[in-house]
Amino acid sequence: MAFVRALLYQVFLVVTVIPYAFACLIWSPLPLHHRYRLTVGWPRLAIWGAKVILGIRWQVKGWENLPDAPVVLLSKHQSAWETMFFAAHMPRNVCFVYKRELHRIPFFGWGLALLRMIPIDRAKGRDAVDQVIRVGRQRLAEGRWPLLFPEGTRIAPGKAGRYKMGGALLATAAQVPVIPIALNAGECWPRRAFLKKPGLVTVSIGPAISTEGRKAAEVNREVEAWIEGEMRVLNPERYGGA
Repeated sequence: MAFVRALLYQVFLVVTVIPYAFACLIWSPLPLHHRYRLTVGWPRLAIWGAKVILGIRWQVKGWENLPDAPVVLLSKHQSAWETMFFAAHMPRNVCFVYKRELHRIPFFGWGLALLRMIPIDRAKGRDAVDQVIRVGRQRLAEGRWPLLFPEGTRIAPGKAGRYKMGGALLATAAQVPVIPIALNAGECWPRRAFLKKPGLVTVSIGPAISTEGRKAAEVNREVEAWIEGEMRVLNPERYGGA
């Protein structure tokens, strides 16, 4: 039964993403705000499909911690689920930092390229970080929220990666708060797994972390402490009951 559900969901994604990609090309002359709202209809559809077909439900803790102001979002990353969720359900337009090669993916990459986010060339090292700061500040000035996964890649439940500095450097350079986010989507949607499990995903949004007068390394440590501490609240069984 799990295989059948997973197969149906993959077919659902393919069947819906192709017409959406062509629609993105059609409405590309529209202003970015309208183009964004139309384009993220597909991630919203994908999250809905995951609920209906796969039984992956979701809830959010801490909506009240999202201010109506410029912020940088720094989130745990366990699966593809949250990339679609954030695009579809955040109250402001989000700008992901991602590798530029994603633009080469047929259909999906077309829509992504048209949203003017923050694509980077990871091979450029320090230059890539400088690009995140420069372009990220432009996106903040446009009223958008840069969203970074500080561990850099999807991490299995119960594990932690090294928290990279890019998001904290952007936030301190722009002097805007950081919003840390913990989530456990990997419990239902494992990394690179065809089979998904029904269940409840919790997205926990933490209180704003100030960057005023602080060094990026200090901010980054506080982000890591909050996220990893909250992960132990969401799934204590993964951490020996801690």
